[in-house]
Amino acid sequence: MAIQESELILNPDGSVYHLNLLPEHIADTIITVGDPDRVPGVTKYFESIEFSTHKREFHTQTGVYKGKRMTVISTGIGTDNIDIVFNELDALVNIDLKTRTINKTHKSLDIVRIGTSGSIQKNIGIDTFVISEKACGFDSLLHFYNSKHIQQTDVSDALIAHTDWSEDKSKPYVVTANKALFAKLDSNQTTKGFTATNVGFYGPQGRILRLSIQDNDLNDKLATFSYNNQAITNLEMETAGIYGLAGLLGHRAVSMNAIIANRATGEFSKDPKLVVENLIQYTLDKLVQ
Repeated sequence: MAIQESELILNPDGSVYHLNLLPEHIADTIITVGDPDRVPGVTKYFESIEFSTHKREFHTQTGVYKGKRMTVISTGIGTDNIDIVFNELDALVNIDLKTRTINKTHKSLDIVRIGTSGSIQKNIGIDTFVISEKACGFDSLLHFYNSKHIQQTDVSDALIAHTDWSEDKSKPYVVTANKALFAKLDSNQTTKGFTATNVGFYGPQGRILRLSIQDNDLNDKLATFSYNNQAITNLEMETAGIYGLAGLLGHRAVSMNAIIANRATGEFSKDPKLVVENLIQYTLDKLVQ
């Protein structure tokens, strides 16, 4: 049965609504970045760029790096944008946009996030790389989908108990990276991480400017939490949504984090652009190996 026009919205040219993309515009390997201006910061290393478009915060370029076709797309900040990007990317490869019917053969994408993050552990210093083995989402995105089968509820239940999690907040959910893609991108240059995905940058991450927060000790509680000897390592705003939707939709995803701040020590990178630049080059080379 065809998907209704109100559910799968297309532009007049047949492209998906928000991303403004057609199936031929994207590669099987996708790199996501938050900042639209970071897209050319990745594709400047490409030998060629075959396609480029920009709509709202979604900037997309597809080209070739060392013989491998890749797409780089900006998501903006937050898991609400991840919901848009991942559903529309999936529609491009798993739905016939002309007939509005689901393809009989499923296609999986490799999706790698390159983003910045802040460590909450003293031993994870600034200017290092964290590759997220699993992620805990403090947003509510995954609870809107039938997703229990991909959640690690034993871990989230333990975290709720450890932090005395407020019932007024969304219930945390824990999801994992794709093991094969994780193994491809991991090395002795990376630190395996358990990433907390926050719903905001200030109060939700324990930053206080002029507003008081509900739990002044939350970051300390997160830093002291451990499950099967795995501690929460860093805070950011997209990874759990990426892992959750990738898992549900049948895609492979990994999040690469440039640590530019250490919340435990109060340090901030002297050259955050260089750290991101190094992570971009590292990730690109790992993807073509």
